[in-house]
Amino acid sequence: MKIFDLDTYVNNLRIIGIIAIIISIGAWAVELAGLTYICPFCRTQRTVIGILGIFLVLPNPGHWIVRYVGTVLGVLGLVVGGTQHFRGWAKISAGEFSFHEPVYFDSFLLSGAALFIITGLVFLLFLYRKSGD
Repeated sequence: MKIFDLDTYVNNLRIIGIIAIIISIGAWAVELAGLTYICPFCRTQRTVIGILGIFLVLPNPGHWIVRYVGTVLGVLGLVVGGTQHFRGWAKISAGEFSFHEPVYFDSFLLSGAALFIITGLVFLLFLYRKSGD
């Protein structure tokens, strides 16, 4: 398995989809267990990640309806994540920024990660090809 080879990810779409679903469920579990604060931005991003993960495990994630709905949801997640992330940059510019304690619950870092994850999942929806195509 070559980590920088795009075919590695395209050939393992379902595994990546399952990982996305686990990330989403795990993030929801942390909030529902009361281990972190309630954040509407985070809720949107983790839900979009989970739905995109579900789309990747479908029998035909390349169907135009799946791609269309995945793109719409992906854009929603990216706008919400970008807004949340920009708020962190605004605090940096104002000299008011500090990482949340514990740092692994920091919304600036998590929204940046969500931007990468959502972009990658939508990208993979469009890279899927049926066997024999």
